[in-house]
Amino acid sequence: MAEPPYPTIWSRMKAGKVIPFLGAGASIIGRPSDATWSADRSIFPPTGGELSRFLAEQTSFPSENPHDRDDLAKVSSYYAETNGRSLLRELLHEKLNRQYPIGELHRLLAEVPAPQLIVVTNYDTLLERAFDEAGKPYDLVVHPEDRTEYANAILWRKHGANRATPIAPGELARDLDLAKTTVIYKIHGTLDMQDAERDSFVITEEDYVDFLSRMTTCTAIPPLFTAHFRERNFLFLGYSLNDWNLRIVLRDLLKLRKDVLPAWAIQRSPSELECKLWDWRKVSIFNQTLDEFAAKLRRLQAV
Repeated sequence: MAEPPYPTIWSRMKAGKVIPFLGAGASIIGRPSDATWSADRSIFPPTGGELSRFLAEQTSFPSENPHDRDDLAKVSSYYAETNGRSLLRELLHEKLNRQYPIGELHRLLAEVPAPQLIVVTNYDTLLERAFDEAGKPYDLVVHPEDRTEYANAILWRKHGANRATPIAPGELARDLDLAKTTVIYKIHGTLDMQDAERDSFVITEEDYVDFLSRMTTCTAIPPLFTAHFRERNFLFLGYSLNDWNLRIVLRDLLKLRKDVLPAWAIQRSPSELECKLWDWRKVSIFNQTLDEFAAKLRRLQAV
């Protein structure tokens, strides 16, 4: 498989013309292949399957089928039904609220000189911590899909603010200038390391149904962002298209961009099926670890 077009990608990133999308693989960057996550102590975040199996054990999930027990949305739905949503949120905060190591990919993104719009589907705060570590300002925009009190709203935390403010998606354009401000856009919610009451997670089957319903009617994405999507390359980092929920999200996001603009995906050992799924979406897939990808881009950064 060919190498990614590093000079083109880095040149476009420096100009603020790339929108990086961070998937689950970005959260475990640098993790040894033989490492396993422990609910009591671990230096790396869990994979979706590890977190799902842990929740299944906690709630006596009524299936021993690995296919069911590895399905995080299904297991989370069962946990919420049997124990309540607040206990699910509390348990997720307890197990995810750790100082996991920041990956080189996160640090590289924090060093890009131009303002960026970065889309994240992970709950962790690795990217935010990388920006804080680098002293780079950013605004945070979050979809609080599991918070009924914020129905049809997004949460916007301006740089330097202590709390996020609920706002209608269409109102962002009044006060936010993407030409000057980096935005970390977390479409599946986020962990709040200071206050568990501010956590939000798109994690159950019902959460995904609600979110996808809004995505397909274009009411979830702020109009300010959709205009930005049309003129920029997409760079997918750590995604697997085995997840049908993600395929729907990407289908709707890709509709917003110009077909003439290249889009790239970096994924370790993609299957033949995944290669076809990316190709059908006119996204060039490259078989490479995110560690290797970040290291090679960093060498260009130094030139």
